[in-house]
Amino acid sequence: MLNAITVIMAVIVIIAAAYIVVHHMGLVDGYDFGVGAYYYVDIPDFSEVLPNDAYQTNVPVWVHVALFIAWGWLMWRLWLWIDMKSRK
Repeated sequence: MLNAITVIMAVIVIIAAAYIVVHHMGLVDGYDFGVGAYYYVDIPDFSEVLPNDAYQTNVPVWVHVALFIAWGWLMWRLWLWIDMKSRK
């Protein structure tokens, strides 16, 4: 059953990816950078496109870093747990 679901999901993902590529979805009009056009470094004068005050927070940077590290550790532990369960 799980193998059938995996194959079905893989086929759906491949079809969706092909549809997105064929219909040129996700491209930024006016920027001829191909499929990488959504990366900020590819857009000329991006600092002028997005205002500097678009994202403001009172949370210190160290909190963001600590949350990022905690999330990574949690996902690592989850992966180990899944790996341990799959070996049984």
